[in-house]
Amino acid sequence: MTPAQLRAFSAVVRHGSVRAAAEELGMSDAGISMHLAQLRKELDDQLFAKTAAGLAFTPGGLRLASRAVEILGLQQQTAIEVTEAAHGRRLLRIAASSAFAEHAAPGVIELFSSRADDLSVELSVHPTGRFSELIRSRAIDIALGPSTNDTSGAVVVRPFLKYQIITVSAPDSPLATQTPTPALLREQKWMLGPSAGSSDGEIATMLSRLAIPESAQRIFQSDAAALEEVRRVGGVTLAIGFSVGKDLSAGRVIHVKGPGLQAPGEWSAMTLSPSARQPAVSELVRFITTPRCTQAMLRGTGVGVTRFRPKVHVTLWS
Repeated sequence: MTPAQLRAFSAVVRHGSVRAAAEELGMSDAGISMHLAQLRKELDDQLFAKTAAGLAFTPGGLRLASRAVEILGLQQQTAIEVTEAAHGRRLLRIAASSAFAEHAAPGVIELFSSRADDLSVELSVHPTGRFSELIRSRAIDIALGPSTNDTSGAVVVRPFLKYQIITVSAPDSPLATQTPTPALLREQKWMLGPSAGSSDGEIATMLSRLAIPESAQRIFQSDAAALEEVRRVGGVTLAIGFSVGKDLSAGRVIHVKGPGLQAPGEWSAMTLSPSARQPAVSELVRFITTPRCTQAMLRGTGVGVTRFRPKVHVTLWS
């Protein structure tokens, strides 16, 4: 399999047609079809077939669709690493939960990476349940977010910040004037960030305990987008307390209190043991517990993605 073949196949998967894939890659339809034919011959699998409803993928085609993204991403990342190594740069690969990536990562990474001119940072967002696997396989150097259980003993966990998850709603919500009974809560429209899409974690646990039906949940690409929708059209959201402080003070949203409507959370740094990790990881673990770094997380000091000095590679934002 060649990168060109995989790029052609991935484009067909994304667009559902050879013609659209050809337009994206600047190729002819015949060129895309040639790459697909070579893949089919090498793998001895039809990969997909055209139907009236679109493309129907074989089990092998579905597996290749997933692997192609990983392989192409690895190829690109390898090229980056080799280029940076040739220029004397270090690379620190950070995995983060969606909440940490949105609310704390920009300020932390800028403050930390500005201390070393030879450091590049790659930030990727993953479900917390994959943190241990990614660390053990050395796919990442450090994971930042809610800690996960690791029975292998290979992963070291260092807690560094506690927070509260709270429930907030629009000022004109029924929850502002009525007792938030279980029935009333289930009647509301819940505008939620990407953390709610996970099957585990604090947000998913809170929603489950409150018995909020999936039909009442709308999941947005960020916590900020969910909060903006609450301010715009009403509804309820679950938010990290320090991230909505200004909105609460200004009266743009209200804090809804009641059983099950708030929960404690804690972010941790997860790494290999000190002897098995690169020096930049140990430096970040020490730095992330300092008052200056805590201020960056809680108040957004230094946040501003356009002001990153080293190059920051965002490989996946889900």
